[in-house]
Amino acid sequence: MQRTVRRSVSVQGTGYWGGRLVNVEFRPASVDSGITFVRDDLGPAARVPARAEYRIDVPRRTNLNCQGVQVDMVEHILATLAGLRIDNCDVGVDQIEMPGCDGSSLDFVKAIDLVGGVEQAREVTRLEVLETVRHTCGDSWIEARPSHSGRYSVQFELDYPSDSVIGRQTARVNVTPEEFRREIAPCRTFVLQREAEEMVHRGLGTQVTPRDLLVFDDQGPIDNQLRFTNECARHKALDVIGDMALTGCEIVGQIVAHRSGHRLHAALAGELVERFKNAASLSASA
Repeated sequence: MQRTVRRSVSVQGTGYWGGRLVNVEFRPASVDSGITFVRDDLGPAARVPARAEYRIDVPRRTNLNCQGVQVDMVEHILATLAGLRIDNCDVGVDQIEMPGCDGSSLDFVKAIDLVGGVEQAREVTRLEVLETVRHTCGDSWIEARPSHSGRYSVQFELDYPSDSVIGRQTARVNVTPEEFRREIAPCRTFVLQREAEEMVHRGLGTQVTPRDLLVFDDQGPIDNQLRFTNECARHKALDVIGDMALTGCEIVGQIVAHRSGHRLHAALAGELVERFKNAASLSASA
């Protein structure tokens, strides 16, 4: 059955990119409404549904824009809701950018677990992958495969051949609330030191320190410690879960990714939705 949060609960934090304090409130929502971001600072009508069609192309994060209303860096919140199987939720925010917290989904998970979820009187919409669908860009790719177990799983293969401090890593998870909480939610955003310095030079992330996420020099994380030996690959799996939530459905299938990013993830999510709609249309007309 579909689920929503039992009651409203808030998380506060600072946006990584803009450096502004933001309050996020997870609110109960009606059946079939899905996940919708509400820009409280712009008024109750400023709403952005979390769907692939509203993604705009920016590097390193997932931003959505619907009729001029925009929300930025939504992937960690979407991953949380998908991982905890919250199907309907209004996400109220008072800034354009979501809080970075520690670069993971852990604070969002803790907040939602504090109030819990509640079943609703409608079955979920399940998107079953019936054949392999693949999107590729250079040596990066992501594909959806049929599931032999009737479950939803995500596997991410990370490869930094020129940076042995990260190197090659693989993470795989069955996307259930228990595994998401334990294996994926605590895994943090990571960048190389030279990438972080370039972003700061451009005026981005100036409020962020290496204690707020994982910044790697040649020796490992600066002023920080890994929570898992393959935490970077696990975080990329978190990103995939968040981006695939843009389908608006409960996925039944295997998502396997190799060095992919948000653009490829969203492209796959969009194609799966179109295939699902076309299959449903053919079924209705038969």
